Amino acid sequence: MRPSGTPPVEGSTWLRTGRRYRAPLLVRQFPPELPFGFVGRALPTTEPNELWVEAHRIAPARALEMIHGARTVAEAELRAGRDGGHTAELEVELDSAEELGRAVARRTQELWRVGLRLLAFSSSRPRVEVARTRLAERLAVFGFQTRAPRREVRETLDPPTLRPTDPRPAGYWQTLPTDGLTALYPFGDETILEEGGTLAGLALSDASPVFLDRWSHASHSWGIFGTTGSGKSFMAALTLLRARWLEPTTDLLILDPLGEFGALVGALGGSVVRLADDPRGRLNPLDPSTTAGDRREKSARVAAMLRALFPSLRDEEGAILDASVSQLYAEGPAVPTFEDLALRLAGSGGDASRLATLLEVFRTGSLRYLNGPTTLSLQSGPVSVDFRGVPEEQLPFHLAYVLDWAYGRLRRGDGPKLLLLDEAHLLTRHAATADFLDRVVRHLRHFRAGALLLSQNPDDLLGRESGRSVLRNLDATVFLRLPEVSAASREFFGLTAAEAEWLPKARLPREAGYSESLWRVGELHLPLAIVASTPEFEFLTGTLGRDPRPVD
Repeated sequence: MRPSGTPPVEGSTWLRTGRRYRAPLLVRQFPPELPFGFVGRALPTTEPNELWVEAHRIAPARALEMIHGARTVAEAELRAGRDGGHTAELEVELDSAEELGRAVARRTQELWRVGLRLLAFSSSRPRVEVARTRLAERLAVFGFQTRAPRREVRETLDPPTLRPTDPRPAGYWQTLPTDGLTALYPFGDETILEEGGTLAGLALSDASPVFLDRWSHASHSWGIFGTTGSGKSFMAALTLLRARWLEPTTDLLILDPLGEFGALVGALGGSVVRLADDPRGRLNPLDPSTTAGDRREKSARVAAMLRALFPSLRDEEGAILDASVSQLYAEGPAVPTFEDLALRLAGSGGDASRLATLLEVFRTGSLRYLNGPTTLSLQSGPVSVDFRGVPEEQLPFHLAYVLDWAYGRLRRGDGPKLLLLDEAHLLTRHAATADFLDRVVRHLRHFRAGALLLSQNPDDLLGRESGRSVLRNLDATVFLRLPEVSAASREFFGLTAAEAEWLPKARLPREAGYSESLWRVGELHLPLAIVASTPEFEFLTGTLGRDPRPVD
């Protein structure tokens, strides 16, 4: 007869029961911040493991007493100057203690005595120790400091009771607020299912769908950032396609520096305009109809466009240009042309003479096709403006006046409208065009319009206050793979250390068949897979990157 049970065998850092080894791992220090539901991404899905959480509520009076004590210690260390060079950390600790104290007093937060232990399992001692090491490494990515209990295994593995006085290894208990405790539970659900929304993606944790209705939010604009090959263009096209399918009357305007979206617009029955082909249809950058007749506003936009075209202007020349443009719109003609502006400057003499020479590019040079009234008529349907072939030094200027035209179109009509602006960073190189982009993004929501801004790196916009304002006014910010996440981006977007380390490793479409992304929607951070159905995939791969016949 075999014995009914085999006594467990305890090693210094493991416990064997029968043929099964258990290796516990303790958390000796928590990171300062954690995303909700992180456990599902921290624990491996290919190995057996367990997570045990013990939590005991601390009475409110005692909690306030503890918070007051922590605040008093931080204040004393700051006053004494004995911080060892950690002044900033003490100030953060002090502010956090004050904020937490107010939350506990309002009963929106509580303090908890929390113990956390993790268990790795395997059939042999070497394997279980390797599994525990891998588990510790995964937790370290999130900022946890862990240790394997030595000569304390039974004490660690004793089953919990309802008493907070159970014997546990030193450092086992931690004090956490309610938010910190809930972040430890793997079944936290951040999935968004907004009624009437379009599919944004599938959660990387469990493939649950996320639906967002941009029109139900204060801002209707999104930003997409990712390195070349991360899937920005495909995601943008997929977003436009789904918006159009959900509401066929949605007007689509695309500013397309690389000419990637023309075939998509053609397949949707729209028009493609190629600026570099000297089209028979002209957009007059000086036409005041784009500002609904507001000539003062148009004057400011024209000055911004020309500063982007002539970045070498001296301050005196810039002042003369601004004054001349203002006079042109104040005195007429009703619809000015570059010929009118050049003639006004030609007779001014002095510093204006070089300006008049520069403006010759509109009279006899490469931009002469812009000198005249608007003749291009695009009344309805999607429109893509293809900038391929435009000299790189002129691209910000062309983007600025086409954005001005698009903004004027977006102000008309009551239906939903979406503006896709690829290579958005080109407009943030110059202060004047960056300010204009900021105004556009802030005001689009008043016309039931939204922007979809694409750029390779958010740092391209963080360099100017107007760029930061643009980012603050995006309802959703989507990060695909980034080469790196700067400290400025991490602070601005509130990214955790784990998220900042993950984004340069996010999988690419050529690796996984889909893009991995991190969405920032309000306070939520959602890791999503950008996937398309078979019909969507076939439709988009048959159009993206093709060179359609331009339509004037």
